[in-house]
Amino acid sequence: MSRPRTRGPAVLRAVVLGIGALAFLFPFYYMIIGSLQREPDQTVAGAFPHPGNLTFANYVTIDSRIDLLRSVINSGIFTAGVIIGTVVFGTLAGYALAVLQWRGRGAVFALALLVQVVPFQLLIIPLYVLIARSYGLADNYLGMILPFAISSTAVIIFRQYFLQLPQAMFEAARIDGASELQLLTKIALPLVRPALVTVVLVTFIGPWNEFLWPFLITKRADLQPLAVSLANYLTNVANSTANPFGALLAGAVVLVVPVVVLFVVFQRQFVSSDLSSGVKG
Repeated sequence: MSRPRTRGPAVLRAVVLGIGALAFLFPFYYMIIGSLQREPDQTVAGAFPHPGNLTFANYVTIDSRIDLLRSVINSGIFTAGVIIGTVVFGTLAGYALAVLQWRGRGAVFALALLVQVVPFQLLIIPLYVLIARSYGLADNYLGMILPFAISSTAVIIFRQYFLQLPQAMFEAARIDGASELQLLTKIALPLVRPALVTVVLVTFIGPWNEFLWPFLITKRADLQPLAVSLANYLTNVANSTANPFGALLAGAVVLVVPVVVLFVVFQRQFVSSDLSSGVKG
């Protein structure tokens, strides 16, 4: 007699979670449907259009105005450069803060935590003067990448993961003659794969969606990433198109899809692996 009572809360929980999932996914669905509509319909009924009103014309339209492929390539170069710099410098700094013993290690880690509370907007003016005026890297991929190449968040993540590794494992490898670089690349990194994936995912979202810094540092349209190109399209040429609403949603779909796909593919990697599996009993 108690089975129906125990099943009731589970069913209610499933219903509530299902409604929450639908509410969360509906904006993405509406964005995709809106990008495919030939005639814009911004009402609630527009979420369920007639199949005859669906077309890829909006993607063709926005591609003809902002060179969608070129903008995606620019975003990819910008994001890849930031990810490479973040992973390389993050692993080196995280390893030094977690494994190596040196004077001032605690102060450096405290400084990395302090950087977290400084808004990037406060640094834009001195960064622009330094990179554009002093280094002459305006309208340059390197000028876009440099301010984001080192991330204190990545340093903290790698440090916390490296601290979970047994120190005896590193001592044994040192006795065998392994260098610190070999310890990092052959022992530490394979055991903190979840940290690598987490840093890549978190880092990817930032530069891929970044607007303000690339907008300031690049004036050439052929170097601007997709977020900046979409903003320019909305400001300058959207009103001259037959369906600016649909074309803008088409660009938003192109901007969002890589992030969603990357997360879906690697979401399981967010779960920490069994670090003790690398140590023989």
